[in-house]
Amino acid sequence: MKNKLREMRATKEWSQSDLAEKLEVSRQTVNAIETGRYDPSLPLAFKLAGVFKVAIEDIFVPDKD
Repeated sequence: MKNKLREMRATKEWSQSDLAEKLEVSRQTVNAIETGRYDPSLPLAFKLAGVFKVAIEDIFVPDKD
């Protein structure tokens, strides 16, 4: 699943560690989500949406097959 997390984080001028702290996850988890190596759980996706005050669909875009 593709996502816009890196761009959204950059607009807030947050480091991966900053975002990880807000989400209560590791920096490695944020990195894995940003690079597409890890798809977050639904609760974590909702938490991400809440931190950025957007809908989940504004962050995550399904891969086209």
